[in-house]
Amino acid sequence: MLSEHARVIAGKDRELAGKDSLIEQQAQRLEEQKAEISKLQAERDAALQLAFRKKIERYLPDSKQFIIDFGDTPDIVDAAEGIADAALETIDGYERRKQAKAKPRSEQLPAHLPRYEVKLDVTEDQKTCAEHGERQVIGYDWQETLEVVPPKLIVRRTGIPKLACPKSPECGVVEAPRPSGLVEGNRYGTSVAAEIMVAKYAYHLPVYRQQDLFASHGWTPARSTLLNVLEAAAHLIRPLVAHLREVVRAGPIIGTDDTTVTLVVKDSPLPGDDDNPKNVRAREVIAAAQAESRGSITARMWVYRSITAPINVFDFTVSRHRDGPEIFLDGFSGSLMADCYTGYDSVETKSDGRIIRAACVAHARRKVFESRGNSPVHASMLLSMFRQLYDIEDRAKAFAPDDRLALRRAESRLIWEQMREYLASEPLMNVMPKELFGQALTYLRNQFDHLLVYLDDGLMPIDNNETEQLMKQVALGRKNWMFIGSVAAGYRAADLMSLVSSAHRNDLDIFVYVQDVLDRLLAGETNYDVLRPDVWKQTHPEAIRIYRTEERQARADAKAVKRARRRVAKRG
Repeated sequence: MLSEHARVIAGKDRELAGKDSLIEQQAQRLEEQKAEISKLQAERDAALQLAFRKKIERYLPDSKQFIIDFGDTPDIVDAAEGIADAALETIDGYERRKQAKAKPRSEQLPAHLPRYEVKLDVTEDQKTCAEHGERQVIGYDWQETLEVVPPKLIVRRTGIPKLACPKSPECGVVEAPRPSGLVEGNRYGTSVAAEIMVAKYAYHLPVYRQQDLFASHGWTPARSTLLNVLEAAAHLIRPLVAHLREVVRAGPIIGTDDTTVTLVVKDSPLPGDDDNPKNVRAREVIAAAQAESRGSITARMWVYRSITAPINVFDFTVSRHRDGPEIFLDGFSGSLMADCYTGYDSVETKSDGRIIRAACVAHARRKVFESRGNSPVHASMLLSMFRQLYDIEDRAKAFAPDDRLALRRAESRLIWEQMREYLASEPLMNVMPKELFGQALTYLRNQFDHLLVYLDDGLMPIDNNETEQLMKQVALGRKNWMFIGSVAAGYRAADLMSLVSSAHRNDLDIFVYVQDVLDRLLAGETNYDVLRPDVWKQTHPEAIRIYRTEERQARADAKAVKRARRRVAKRG
């Protein structure tokens, strides 16, 4: 009986142990589900932020929260006093400039615009004075009204002389040399090509809308005609874009980014065997897509932005494979500012030390900012450190590279060391890696050494924001022209965007610049350096959009003063 009773108890114990194990498994599964729900809610909030809320990452910490204490050593005290003095100097200089510019705004219309006169008729009752008879006109008060005359199309007829010997017909007829043209017969001038190029890649108007615009001016071209003119222009500028590519690669620092574009592959011919090594990958990708009966694939448009020369060069590839940047950066020696795409690591590794990859501080900060809801106190600490790093960069903008480098080494490096210690502290090491904030910490730790690269180069920016903003030029166009029709069209689009974007970066009247470049290339110009937009503008000051330069400077000044006032208030 006792043995039987023991067996029953042992069975109950096993049953209870099994239930305990099941309860433990269910509790663990519940925690995992809670974590997954939290992650999905964070992703939903991020999507709502992206779609509907203000896209701003400004972070001002609560005054009640703790601040970073760097101690009270002489170096720290001197740095703090230097920060306050620089802030006061920035504010004082801004206020003086603002007072100097405080003059009445002129509303006069530009004097160089053509004018015509319209004299109003006088009513009958005003022509005669009841006491003295007929009145005489003694002058006019002139009122100027701006009007718009829609662009007009004109046809230039070029007479090509034919000569013959009047007394000796057997000598035949000779003809004066015909002018070079973009297309056969010189039917469309460079101004037409410049208009199509600028409309599509500066103002993001697809060809079918341009067809309507031309039709409203009296000429209704086929879309294929407009595309043929665009293709001819792209072929003409190809050597110049190749030169711009070399200018970018010759610099010590390149910023790069990429975005998606849709490439139609249905019935698309495979790229031929030419000198472009990207065509090998293109043939593989397109053949595989066609074998799967896919109508389109997701291709990539890359941009490479020189930091030392105001040139942007775009590049088209059929995928995001690393051979895209590898081919473009072949022969480049210097620093590459980019995101954490693993392909860049391969580029750096295969360069045998020629290329140093730098990470974007704004990327790291953004990940902390977007995950601050998970760990608000720790996120606040990190964001405060990032804010101080950007305050230092704000002060250093007007410095020479050597002075900027010295400031970074004196002040920024200290903050980065504080951040390194904080990331290794026990509270942050205990953050679950799958949490949103944990993912931000993992990104920071993995990219930490790459984030510090800018500390050793006074020319390098702290982040890649200006390069990433160039992707808007692709995104705005993509929303309008929707897709790219072939690999060759992708290469052409990259070349045309390179010229337009570089002109825009130099604040040029893009149409004037593009037409002059086309004219000079047609005339046989091979000194491509003089056609660089930054060089070209030196001899064409009338084509510079001064108001863009002034607007940008005014925004930068206002931002600098806002930060300076915040530093002074904090110091007080």
